[in-house]
Amino acid sequence: MNAVPRLKTYAGPVLLSYGFRPFFLLGAIYAGLAVLAWLPVFHGELQLRTAFGAIDWHVHEMLYGYLPAVVTGFLLTAIPNWTGRLPIQGMPLLTLVLVWLAGRIAVTLSAEIGWLAAALLDAAFMALLIAAITREILAGKNWGNLKVVGLVSLLLVGNIAFHLESHFNGSAEYGVRIGIAAMVLLISVIGGRIVPSFTRNWLARENPGRLPVPMGSIDLSIIAFSGAALALWLIQPVGPETAAALCVAGLAQLLRLARWAGDRTVRDRLVLILHVGYAFVPLGFLLSSAAALDLVAAGAGIHAWTVGAAGTMTLAVMTRASLGHTGNALVASVMTQIIYAAVVAAALARIGASLSPAWSEPLLQLTVLGWCIAFFGFAASFGPLLVGHKRATASH
Repeated sequence: MNAVPRLKTYAGPVLLSYGFRPFFLLGAIYAGLAVLAWLPVFHGELQLRTAFGAIDWHVHEMLYGYLPAVVTGFLLTAIPNWTGRLPIQGMPLLTLVLVWLAGRIAVTLSAEIGWLAAALLDAAFMALLIAAITREILAGKNWGNLKVVGLVSLLLVGNIAFHLESHFNGSAEYGVRIGIAAMVLLISVIGGRIVPSFTRNWLARENPGRLPVPMGSIDLSIIAFSGAALALWLIQPVGPETAAALCVAGLAQLLRLARWAGDRTVRDRLVLILHVGYAFVPLGFLLSSAAALDLVAAGAGIHAWTVGAAGTMTLAVMTRASLGHTGNALVASVMTQIIYAAVVAAALARIGASLSPAWSEPLLQLTVLGWCIAFFGFAASFGPLLVGHKRATASH
């Protein structure tokens, strides 16, 4: 992220002074609560008044509940840097927060209020977000970042498809894969910008030598091929053609990651975790390739992408941005390193549960424990920064 434009005079609550503050905090709390409730809901020990089945509720609230909150926090913080415009804050920001919260309540109570009302309330959040970020990007003449609008729009399409499928077919299928594909592409696009950038900045300052290869035609080709492979997977998740495309995409993503000099960042955990998180992207492609040939369970690749890539990358961005944009040193405290270790452990446990059904129950319990430590740990550790400091600066 580049220098943040000067903030306009703002006298309201600190929490509403910048987009990352409410959405990182509430997104983390909700991520922990939703997963904490997941196993009791799945085992029938906890009843929710939702029109979704237990599995669909869990998947939906991860893909279309917690994830959009963190993406929103990132985008509302990054876009002023991209465009040079002032950030969204105060009442407009509060409106977005309240609409997001209304969507979470509506989905959970959709058996009471009706699936259509819940779908409309839920979809309203991303529709408003798309309108807001499109306006800012167009006003700032920042045409190159319209691709991000396209990917967020794909999330909205997936969310609508999810509600329709769940109601008319009894469970969602395409809505799930659309959301996962959009998420993987968002990580590929945004991660491809921030991971080598932050790595280069740290290496140039602390460990001179081999630097990450800048974004170029190879990266764009890999993203494009990954998108094509995901489109094929979306339409036809099994079969040799899908397996081949996903395998090539996974190997290409591994090549991309290797070009970013992550092996030279071990001393800085804030940078290293970005590489670890991104590594779950190619792993997800390769496991999904194996699943397309019925060699492993489909959940292995899916959870490499969702728990591994999305969980780790969101926490990596949330911790770094929360420190940098509140004027704190970019240093990973002991608690921050525990957060990172916990989410990686959760991802590995969840992948393991898919690969080893005999061990699934204890591994699922470990997944929930690690995930909750990570996200509740973020809320407890970084919450005071998010609600207690107005300063917003660039993270270098």
